[in-house]
Amino acid sequence: MSELRLPYRTLSPEAYQGLIATSQALEKSNLGKELAELVYLRVSQINGCAYCLEMHTTALRAGGTPQVKLDSLAGWRVSSHFSERERAALAWAESLVNVADTHAPDEDFTPLKTHFSDAEISDLCFAVALMSAFNRLAIGARQ
Repeated sequence: MSELRLPYRTLSPEAYQGLIATSQALEKSNLGKELAELVYLRVSQINGCAYCLEMHTTALRAGGTPQVKLDSLAGWRVSSHFSERERAALAWAESLVNVADTHAPDEDFTPLKTHFSDAEISDLCFAVALMSAFNRLAIGARQ
C-alpha cells in the first residue's frame, strides 16, 4: 500500500467515531460475527479495498472460518460452502454495493424475509453501508 494521503481519523475525529459507534452497535447484532465478517469481506472484494480484505480475512480465520470458504467467497453463488441464509445476505450486499446498477431489486430483497427479522435486515443494510464507507475512506486515503 502507498503512503497515507490524509489521516482521516484525526482530521475528522467525530465523523470517524460515528463510524466506530456504528461498528460497535453491529457487533451486538443478531446477524452473528461470521456472517457480518463475510459481508464485510465480500463488500471489500467488490470495492477493491486491500486494507479491509486483509483485516476481515484475518478476523474470519481467527474465528474459525475454514480457508476453503474464504477462498470461494467471490464465487459464493456456485459454491457449496454457503448456507441459504448466507447466500441471501451476500446477494443483498452485492445488490446494495452496486445499487447504481441494480436498484436493489425485489428478487434480491425478498429472500431476506425468509432468513432474517426486519431488525436483522436493517442491521445488514447498515453493515453494507458501513463497510462501503470504510472502503472508500481507506482507498481514497491510501490506507
